Amino acid sequence: MSTTSPFLDPGPLTTPGALALIHLSRDNVLPVYLNEDSGTVDGYSEGPVINTRFGSFPHSTLIGQPWGSQIRASIVDTGSRGRKRKLGNVIDADATGNDTEAVASSTSNAKDVKTAPSGFIHVLPPTPEVWTLSLPHRTQVVYTPDYSYILHRIRARPGAQIIEAGSGSGSFTHAAARAVYNGYPNDCEDKRGKVWSFEFNHDRFLKMREEVQDHHLNGIVQVTHRDVYNDGFLVGDESPEAECIFLDVPAPWKALPHLSRRKPTPALLASGGLEPLTDASSEWKSPLRADRTTHICTFSPCIEQVTKTVEIMRRLGWMDIEMVEVAHRKINVLREKVGLNMPLERGTNQSPRNVAEAITRLKEIDSRFKEFSKYKQDNDVNMEDIDAEGDEEGQNGLSIEDSDVVDNQVPTNNTPTLKPWAAGRLIHRTEAEIKTHTSYLVFAILPQEWSEEQEKAALDKWPCGKESKVIGSLDKETRKKEKRDMLHGSKHKKSAVAKASESGTPITKRNKTG
Repeated sequence: MSTTSPFLDPGPLTTPGALALIHLSRDNVLPVYLNEDSGTVDGYSEGPVINTRFGSFPHSTLIGQPWGSQIRASIVDTGSRGRKRKLGNVIDADATGNDTEAVASSTSNAKDVKTAPSGFIHVLPPTPEVWTLSLPHRTQVVYTPDYSYILHRIRARPGAQIIEAGSGSGSFTHAAARAVYNGYPNDCEDKRGKVWSFEFNHDRFLKMREEVQDHHLNGIVQVTHRDVYNDGFLVGDESPEAECIFLDVPAPWKALPHLSRRKPTPALLASGGLEPLTDASSEWKSPLRADRTTHICTFSPCIEQVTKTVEIMRRLGWMDIEMVEVAHRKINVLREKVGLNMPLERGTNQSPRNVAEAITRLKEIDSRFKEFSKYKQDNDVNMEDIDAEGDEEGQNGLSIEDSDVVDNQVPTNNTPTLKPWAAGRLIHRTEAEIKTHTSYLVFAILPQEWSEEQEKAALDKWPCGKESKVIGSLDKETRKKEKRDMLHGSKHKKSAVAKASESGTPITKRNKTG
């Protein structure tokens, strides 16, 4: 069997040819296939090189590293790279190998790279969550907040069979493959968890099939080029026997007639404004598993699509229909650093804590301005020397009274100093606006199909028509007679109590024990 997909088991270290996700910043991730070529590649004698705004990173420095490692930038020779290209484009009469520089660069091995003084990246293992942030967008992408909720609601679990209509960019496909994975199948008879993905666009189908091959998801994901509106969900006349369905297509209601236990009649489809199914075979084969309840989710950006989908669902027997909108908003927890005496701390809002501190700050600014005006005519004066002199005179030119105010704010040796990262009040702030696309998720379930034997077994265990003291087991006249008897007993009891009270006979109440 093929190598295990890095999305399922990436291993402890990066390996040649593996997919690595290069983390540049919070929302900037670059997918890279690591290459261990030692010769000159694209003019670099170091081999393949990743060029970013944080520096250059040869692939050789990324291979053999633990996942999550911080990789420092390297010093890469980029100056002679352009000259080599120019020399290669010039047609010289003496082009038989006299270009010593080009020959040397093509035959030299990758040299040992040196670490740059600054710049770094992180190399991360491929996961569906990080892959969603880095994949090339071919269509609208189903992001993590959406597909995590969808997989939970449609009961995706190891060993399940999922139908996905609309592969698109493959974001949901990778997440679904991880959710249903319980091993690679040994042969065609070995039923394991699988994602049956259908894509209408031929270019996206070819690209998706290539990604499945590169990511070693063969046997777990099967991509089919299909128009599910007209051709349904059977693959080679084989039923996927799915129990989980996700439809990310423009008109989900057109695909719903193919997701039925029984073939819908033309009259039923005509009442919903749909065309009859063009199925040439006489025997109807359902793509759903008969002995399991089927859960479905449709992904629609417009409420008009939701209305039409719900209408067709009700006509075809789907139950527990519910629409959900996922609004993803981040809550940032931080410390509010207002009035803290940390001028070099990023994010600090320098404002006075009290009036005395404000007056002290104004006097300090005024004192520095006078010193600058005094020495501005002398070009040989160094401003650093002026600051040093001011410090020696008394806290940058402050008077004794002003220095006392500052000294009162500085903690003494007996007072424990507060760490800069722990200073400030802990607060939280939500995003001003939701940074996501609008999407409506429609969920529904289709109960399992019961055979005649199952119906008979249930009838024998829970017989109908022989219940006692249950509404529906007695006819109307019998229920009326029981009601009259109950009211007559209550009336007789009230009359007995009234007679006893008139005669003065004490009324004894019976306790629970009699």
